[in-house]
Amino acid sequence: MPQFDFLVIGSGIAGLSYAAKVARYFEQTQQDVSIAVITKVQADETNTKYAQGGIAVVWAESDSFEKHIHDTMDAGDGINNREIVEIVVKEAPERIMELIDYGTRFDKEHGGAYDLAKEGGHSDHRILHFKDITGAEIERALLAEVSRHKSIQIFTHYYAVELITQHQLGATIYRYHDDIKCFGAYVLNRKTGQVEKFLAKTTLLATGGIGNIYQSTTNPTIATGDGIAMAYRSKGICDNMEFIQFHPTSLYQQGKKPSFLISEAVRGFGGILKHEDGSTFMEHYDERLSLAPRDIVARAIDSEMKKNGVDHVYLDVRHCDYDKFLEHFPNITQYCLDTGIDIRKDMIPVVPAQHYMCGGIRVDAHGKTNINFLYAVGECACTGLHGANRLASNSLLEAAVFGHKAYESAVAGFAGAVIPDGIPEWDDSGTTHPEEHVLVTEMTRELNSIMSNYVGIVRTNRRMKRAYDRLELLHKEHEELYKESKVSVPICELRNMINVAYLVLKMAMARRENIGLHFNSDHVGDRS
Repeated sequence: MPQFDFLVIGSGIAGLSYAAKVARYFEQTQQDVSIAVITKVQADETNTKYAQGGIAVVWAESDSFEKHIHDTMDAGDGINNREIVEIVVKEAPERIMELIDYGTRFDKEHGGAYDLAKEGGHSDHRILHFKDITGAEIERALLAEVSRHKSIQIFTHYYAVELITQHQLGATIYRYHDDIKCFGAYVLNRKTGQVEKFLAKTTLLATGGIGNIYQSTTNPTIATGDGIAMAYRSKGICDNMEFIQFHPTSLYQQGKKPSFLISEAVRGFGGILKHEDGSTFMEHYDERLSLAPRDIVARAIDSEMKKNGVDHVYLDVRHCDYDKFLEHFPNITQYCLDTGIDIRKDMIPVVPAQHYMCGGIRVDAHGKTNINFLYAVGECACTGLHGANRLASNSLLEAAVFGHKAYESAVAGFAGAVIPDGIPEWDDSGTTHPEEHVLVTEMTRELNSIMSNYVGIVRTNRRMKRAYDRLELLHKEHEELYKESKVSVPICELRNMINVAYLVLKMAMARRENIGLHFNSDHVGDRS
């Protein structure tokens, strides 16, 4: 029975930076500590790894904190928590320096200064990047840093099934939401098929996003909303789930999942959105043209596709300096070439795809949830930074800043964390291995269809009511299967996706105004 001081569920920038800082703190204070990082596949398969564009930070003399704050608030349609926005923006340089100290490389100009890119919604050049694989570079450096600390154990191919709270001790009703305490998680060892009890004094959820509830997403296949669903089932409070960001420009490849991302930075570099005949259209939607915020660009593309009866539009970079483009975007250039697209003479076919969720588990300024000794950081958390829409390249920054905030709070409150006796083992008596794997596959396809067709870029009351009715039936059908089945990753992932899809839909139906990423055509012009 593993027992740890700190349990980290997820191995992206949020989880790894938190773990490294906790380990370093206890090493410097010469105290023993045990830290477990669990990840359901290999350690580097995370949402972080797939972040192409970069990480936003005020670095240039022409830039300022106030400009970055304004851009973030503007993108978020003003419902951001300004206090949080100020914290993240002002702490950014220090957090970035830590990543550099860990060995993270960012591209530099020939004179040695950092090459700062500009992306949609930003009023200045402030995006640090490494080619077009910034996330993968940060992930590499953090894994190297974590490996230096003997107090950290990484458990690969371990899948968190359920959080451990008082419920497992017989407490079925909580008087208040903040009465709840977390003592770790039940975790499936994917190699043995057994569910193990990972007890911990403090638990951090850093499980990423929910992209796979949709048919088309840039998220890796692991992004199934596990952390949010586990917290929700343990009476964790979730917010802003209706704000789902669709990246305007994923590469159009019918049926491919995940979708290959054509970074926002490509438009920042000079890429222009066009129709097949070469005509432009963004001038009809926003004065910032192709550099407008993502929600505006995604809805514009969606509108143009429906208006013209086409499956995609195009991103034209043929006029850009090819050598410089190749230097900045070698991965994108090669991937396009591998699919038969020569960017020197061909326009890139693009279509919106689910990309990021601005809501999640509600946390305070220290990453604390309403469940005691449970923290949430990164895309699974709702900090208030993004408001109704995320500004490009603020996500990696948020994870770094709140990984630090959670670390500070967790070590400060560590002395008060106690694991009670009597927590039972996982009980799967009376269950069997399901023979009908096709049921899970078909239910997943149905869920994807419901969310993509009825709770996508543009919503209506009728579509969402139909989605609710179909989702309710799907939930009942799956719960019957779950109760009679041995735990497996596909069954648990589908359960979690149904849970988070319900949260997205419920909050979208409750939203009576069009704001940011939530657009209901029945409420056009409404803004309370």
